[in-house]
Amino acid sequence: MTDCVERRLLVSMNNLEPLFTEIATLLDQEEGDDDAEQLERTLTDGYAQALTLEAERTSLERQVLRLSLDLDEHGEAMLSEVKELARQLHACDDSCERLRGELVRLKRRHSRAVHATPGWACQTSPDRTA
Repeated sequence: MTDCVERRLLVSMNNLEPLFTEIATLLDQEEGDDDAEQLERTLTDGYAQALTLEAERTSLERQVLRLSLDLDEHGEAMLSEVKELARQLHACDDSCERLRGELVRLKRRHSRAVHATPGWACQTSPDRTA
């Protein structure tokens, strides 16, 4: 595996903790204190990070496949690399699953905050009768 790919994955996965902390902080505060815009910014950041993880997962899958097809030619050295990539793939899956779960919770919270905003409800049009 190239050092560049390994570093990119580690950087991406290490960057998740501040996002998880921010999500937890937002979910722990009283719902009446919610700032819908802050919730939306955090959701946007979270979905962007989830897409990055999914792209990294795809890259890891391709590398595992390529290396596993070359195992007969290269033997044990290649097998250890496949195992390491598989470990990283598993960690990436776990991180993505955890992030997606937290984003679902945050999305629900955001939806409640938006609906609680004064003036949010659809007004009856003057052209329509009740």
